[in-house]
Amino acid sequence: MKSIVTIFTILMFIPLSAQMTPEEVVQKQLETYNNRDIDGFMSVIAENISLHDFSSGKVTLKGYKACKAFYGDLFEASPKLHSTILTRTVFGNRVIDHERITGRNGNEGVLELVLIYEVDKEKIFKISVLKKE
Repeated sequence: MKSIVTIFTILMFIPLSAQMTPEEVVQKQLETYNNRDIDGFMSVIAENISLHDFSSGKVTLKGYKACKAFYGDLFEASPKLHSTILTRTVFGNRVIDHERITGRNGNEGVLELVLIYEVDKEKIFKISVLKKE
């Protein structure tokens, strides 16, 4: 009986690792994007990541290495980079963000996008990008 109580006591203090929801994964991606933290940003990106132009369906970026190179360069060239979420919808494993981005590549202008993030096992594996016409 004493050993059961001891085991139970030990188990009470072992933290349970709760899996992040798709929204939490995308929120972490947003926060690390705004901090221009490439390692934090890539921590929620899947090896088989692909970015797609929503309108044409074309793949615009494919693979972890290509993604890290692209965003690493973007973060380096954009000291004032910041994305603000205008609206967010969570639909199963998809998170749909309407974003307002400023400071991209040192530009003063505003870029408005809708991004559809698809998440599996705490990793973003597909991003579809809809640009405002």
